[in-house]
Amino acid sequence: MSIYFLGINGVIGSRTFLLPSVIYRYMNLTAVLVLLCTALTVSMIALCYADLSSRFKGSGAAWLYSYNAFGRFTGYELGIFTWFLGCCTLAAEIVALLTTLKSFLPVFDNHVVYYGTAMGLIILFAIINFFGRDLVKAVNNISAAAKILTLIVFIIVGVFFIHKANFSPVIPAAGMTGAGPFLKHFGAAFTPIFYLFTGFSFLPIAAKQMNNPEKNIPRVLIAVMISVTILDALMMIVAIGIAGSRLGGYSTPLASVFGDAIGKWGYTVIIVGMLISIFGVAFSASFNAPSLVASLANEHGMLPKVIGKKNKHDAPWVGIILTAILTAAFATQSYLFLVSCTVLASFVQYVPSILAVIKFKHTNEFPNHGFKLPGKYIIPALALVVSCYMVTNFTAKTLLVGTVVAVLAAVAYFFIDKDEEAERRHESFLAALRNEKK
Repeated sequence: MSIYFLGINGVIGSRTFLLPSVIYRYMNLTAVLVLLCTALTVSMIALCYADLSSRFKGSGAAWLYSYNAFGRFTGYELGIFTWFLGCCTLAAEIVALLTTLKSFLPVFDNHVVYYGTAMGLIILFAIINFFGRDLVKAVNNISAAAKILTLIVFIIVGVFFIHKANFSPVIPAAGMTGAGPFLKHFGAAFTPIFYLFTGFSFLPIAAKQMNNPEKNIPRVLIAVMISVTILDALMMIVAIGIAGSRLGGYSTPLASVFGDAIGKWGYTVIIVGMLISIFGVAFSASFNAPSLVASLANEHGMLPKVIGKKNKHDAPWVGIILTAILTAAFATQSYLFLVSCTVLASFVQYVPSILAVIKFKHTNEFPNHGFKLPGKYIIPALALVVSCYMVTNFTAKTLLVGTVVAVLAAVAYFFIDKDEEAERRHESFLAALRNEKK
């Protein structure tokens, strides 16, 4: 259950409470259909992760899978990008939280207060993580339960305030002028909706700190994707049914919609739940990102060993500090820019991970334990097509950031003192595995 709540916290956050207005502006009522289509396609990628997580019990997720499938350098690059993803996600949630506070507390318009609070939150997350997984688990479970309850209250109460007239228009007039404009609107909605589901990839990062990860993580990944899809679809239907075209103009859409329906206290309830939700995703990212960078140092010596050091609470304290520093730099950027960077980093880790599934199915290396992806190559092939489609929706600025991260990581790779002994052990392991198959 704690792993399930960790997955929920990784997925349901600021995106669920802030992006419905953006999604509605692009596709109106059809946004619900686009959401379901996106959920189905993202679930194919999640199933690939479920298959991979049943093959490995080490920490690292995407980088670990790519390392074993395509070698050291690919694993290293994926590790850096996944850490970049974690820091972007953490920064995006902090910016979202402060933007929400700014909407009803003018004091946050002051740059000193705004950035001072951002740094304070980053330090708070770091301090909590210093005390290991017991405290992390307690905070995570509380925040995940609170956000699920908030969405359920919004859906159950809000359904009584739906007006059928608000379900029109079904598609924006600009999107009905031809196939080209429709696909343009669809693609514009696809990226923010895709962001609604991206957090699932963080779940296997700290596998070593979980009980029986090879069996539990695949089950939880599937349960999280089903839960989030149902909640998000119902949330969009209720929000559109209450507000109609007004939904596209709200900066805090769910809170404003609920306030329209039942008054000021409804707005307050959703804002409180939203803040808890954002805090939960930020907290989840603050836990996963340091675990990722520490696993790069500890699993196969891809980073200096000092980065993998842990304290007496089994917390990767050096990784926590490095994550806090990088997150502080990202927290100076806008929310939508951080969202686009997060989706790009997700794409970069999805493609090699999907290809790793295809390779392992072909070679029969690293057998499954507890879950096996059905249909041989069908689901990975469809997931690969979806992931590649994401490229068409990135801006030049986002692609430039991704290129800079990849190049800097590649240059640094050749100056890192690599753990050759760890590499030899891994090669011996692979050789033994191949001999056993023969």
